Amino acid sequence: MRIAAVLVALLATLATQLAAQPDSVPATLIADDIRFSRATTTVTATGNVEIFYDGARLRAGRVRYDGSLDRVVVEGPITLTEDSGRSIVFAGFADLSADLQEGVLQSARLVLDRQLQIAATQINREAGRYTQMYQTVASSCEVCAENPVPLWQIRARRIVHDQQDRQLYFEDAQFRALGVPIAYFPRLRLPDPTLERATGFLSPQVIANDRLGTGLRMPYFIEIGPHADLTLTPYLTAGEGQTLEARFRRAFHNGFVEIDGAVSRDDLTRDSTRSYLFAEGQFDLPRDFLLDFSYETVSDPDYLLTYGFADADILQSGVSISRTRRDEYIELSFDRYRSLRTTDNNFTLPTTAHDAEVTRRFTPGGIGGIATVGVSSHAHHRRSDADIVGRDLARLSLNANWRRDWVLPGGVLAAVEADWQGDVYNIQQDSGFDEVTSRATPYLAAELRWPLARGSRDGVTHVIEPVLQYVWAPDSQPAVPNDDGAIVEFDEGNLFSLNRFPGADGRELGPRLAYGLSYTRQDPQGWSLGLTVGQVLRDRDFGQFTQGSGLDGRNSDYLVSASLGVGSELSLMNRAIFSNAFNVSSNELSLAWQEERVNLASSLTWLQADPAEGRPQDMAEWAFDARYDFDNAWGTEVDWRYDFEANEPTRAGMSLIYATECVDVQFSLSRRFTSSATLPEATSVGLTVSLNGFGASRDGRSYDRSCQM
Repeated sequence: MRIAAVLVALLATLATQLAAQPDSVPATLIADDIRFSRATTTVTATGNVEIFYDGARLRAGRVRYDGSLDRVVVEGPITLTEDSGRSIVFAGFADLSADLQEGVLQSARLVLDRQLQIAATQINREAGRYTQMYQTVASSCEVCAENPVPLWQIRARRIVHDQQDRQLYFEDAQFRALGVPIAYFPRLRLPDPTLERATGFLSPQVIANDRLGTGLRMPYFIEIGPHADLTLTPYLTAGEGQTLEARFRRAFHNGFVEIDGAVSRDDLTRDSTRSYLFAEGQFDLPRDFLLDFSYETVSDPDYLLTYGFADADILQSGVSISRTRRDEYIELSFDRYRSLRTTDNNFTLPTTAHDAEVTRRFTPGGIGGIATVGVSSHAHHRRSDADIVGRDLARLSLNANWRRDWVLPGGVLAAVEADWQGDVYNIQQDSGFDEVTSRATPYLAAELRWPLARGSRDGVTHVIEPVLQYVWAPDSQPAVPNDDGAIVEFDEGNLFSLNRFPGADGRELGPRLAYGLSYTRQDPQGWSLGLTVGQVLRDRDFGQFTQGSGLDGRNSDYLVSASLGVGSELSLMNRAIFSNAFNVSSNELSLAWQEERVNLASSLTWLQADPAEGRPQDMAEWAFDARYDFDNAWGTEVDWRYDFEANEPTRAGMSLIYATECVDVQFSLSRRFTSSATLPEATSVGLTVSLNGFGASRDGRSYDRSCQM
């Protein structure tokens, strides 16, 4: 143990240097009384003794170094803390040698990383590396006089602490919970709290699932050098389904790789062997380029959800190289997609895609403002060769944009923006479009903003800003398929956009006028209120938008958004889109509340039916997620999803958590109410118990029990 070595070195060096070189003292000794004998080279310090040496600190009642015997005798109470503070020794008496190899501490207690406590009748230091403790009791639980029995403890005849490998070896170990013997281990090895990574078992989990039966997950972590590891997790069930999960991680000086997968054998499908494999990585390349790649595959669409591996309904595999700088963006990517939804046909969906883009921003001389130019290409392929539904498409685009802002008299903000987009399409396997089609879409826009601010004597600030924008765009252009952005959302983010289609295929046509008004109130008491109202007006309907988007017709629906914030604790927002007749096409209400013990997030979403957007009926959903921490170590988490149109929940879950300085216990209950022809409803129950104090497991501990004074 390093602390014992520091102690012996400190005292031996102190006595030698005091005798030979009185003016060179490498240690600091503080005591009520210090006596030194040159004849016997003995140093004796008594009364509130404190010694500081190389970052270590010793407190004792009396310390005596006998140069003739080359021994150090320390009388307690003794407290010895190493420089990092991660190891502390409490003892009543210590007899140590000056060669750093031998030493005995009696009635001692070792505290590792302020977590694991080991009480022993005697502690021996050997070979400068090993600490042997006899008749020991180890626990990370706080023990009080009124509660002398910890939640858990390990009693052992001997414990050996290897400081170099940071391992604890137990002999004749008995594990007790609330004082009751639970298990016996002739030999047991556990990492000490200072060790971040070590080969061994992780916390097990008991799971009961009405489809898979009751099972046990036993993760086993394998350290593969300082930069790689492998975790194997057998999932053994009482039924016929057996699973082996695996996770491999490898860190490099310029990136990382992570691979997750599992193989299962069950009788839930026709194929008895089921599996999945996810891989991802990222690497820094020369000249600020970044390489990203991912690979996702699964044996059948229901496997991930059945075993709870992921909620993904679309798998994406691909590779991309990109570079982002202040005035430049470059990207080249290749992707493959696979839908797991039962309503999708992967033969008629685009399954492979290529994208390339180069965009540069600069300040043009003479006219000022900010200009952006870019060139991009896109291509996607469908596996089907049928006409129309098997359409393949490639596009080459050139874009140029310029914008300049001015401040006019009276505080009016004016802006002028020009944009030009040119596209060349190559369309295959679709008789409804020409094979090669080109189009050009120019935009000219002028915008006026007049922010008005007012402050009152009580510190309240009011800001109101009317905005008016006129955009000119051509009335028509050659028809091309819109494959990358058919679903349009109308919100504050695109109220004053030149083009409200989210993708590159759709280009908004025709002159239009957009107006809006925003109001913000800031109160010095810590709360704020915001309101935004807006609408888009056109001279005629170009038939580009669906009814559910709120942008159809000559005049769009009204957009109204309101928000309320109270400090950093409460946030409330509502966004509604409705027509002149107050027919609401969409409404979203979200609530977030965060305090020391409460964390809540909830949303209500309603969308009007829109078959053109793949929504044949109205959608109304309530989502609720909450966590509450009680006054003690207990906490609970709840999540809930409810479909009002179907008048039934889609998912529900609850967790009960007990977390202290010495143990983490989590009991979870979840229910999936949705079902399909191949995947019925399912309920899962889980229990996880983790003992803290072994390995680096203290991070995030929210509650530490303490004794009452």
